[in-house]
Amino acid sequence: MLSVKTLGAEAVAIEAVATRPRRPRGLVPEIVDTLAADMREGRLQTGDKLPTESELMGRFEVSRTVVREAISRLQASGLVETRHGIGTFVMAPQEQSNFRIAPEDFATVSDVISLLELRISLESEAASLAAQRRDDSHLQNMAAALAAFEASIAESSDAVPSDFQFHMEVARATGNRHFADLMTYLGTMIIPRTRINTASSAPEGRLAYLQRVHTEHQNIFNAIRQRDADAARMAMRTHLSNSRERLRRAQPDTTP
Repeated sequence: MLSVKTLGAEAVAIEAVATRPRRPRGLVPEIVDTLAADMREGRLQTGDKLPTESELMGRFEVSRTVVREAISRLQASGLVETRHGIGTFVMAPQEQSNFRIAPEDFATVSDVISLLELRISLESEAASLAAQRRDDSHLQNMAAALAAFEASIAESSDAVPSDFQFHMEVARATGNRHFADLMTYLGTMIIPRTRINTASSAPEGRLAYLQRVHTEHQNIFNAIRQRDADAARMAMRTHLSNSRERLRRAQPDTTP
């Protein structure tokens, strides 16, 4: 349950975002650049824990969604790592992996499709493993992410945080930390809607588009709940393949 203090911080941040002019260079890049500078200049050192989401919301006067996207970008740059249930920590330069997928790697529709192809192979197997290894707590977390997604649709949100959370919970249910670590590394930028406005450009309209995504998530969840590994693998493959095809249809100039 959220504390009164946390709710208050979020309310103040949301009110501030609504009442002040939008900063020209963008809210997410501002947070990323500021925290990266803190690391370069020693104000944040290797092993230091970043401020909490609520603290960052208050410092930059932004919403929780903006803070989470900024943290995802820092993760993708190899500057920080998030330890589930503990917090986000500054990484040492030598800990930064040679493998890197950065925000600039999503400059084109083809770039986004390339990542979807990677996800198809990885997450399909993750769903199969999740069906074999999940426990009741994993199902509860997936169900909470589904409920949040459905609520976001009703609130005219893009539902990106809850979409990512569902995929993250599937990864955690594998019992193999490498799946979850990779999802954490990639962050919410793996969701095509963060890079390309697929929902608004979808022929069926935003609402129908997101409802279809929600149905596909439910199919994955049902297969995992029933411990049907083959069905879970196929449901995830279908979902991500459909995302790829929806993106191609929304961008008719994109070649396969």
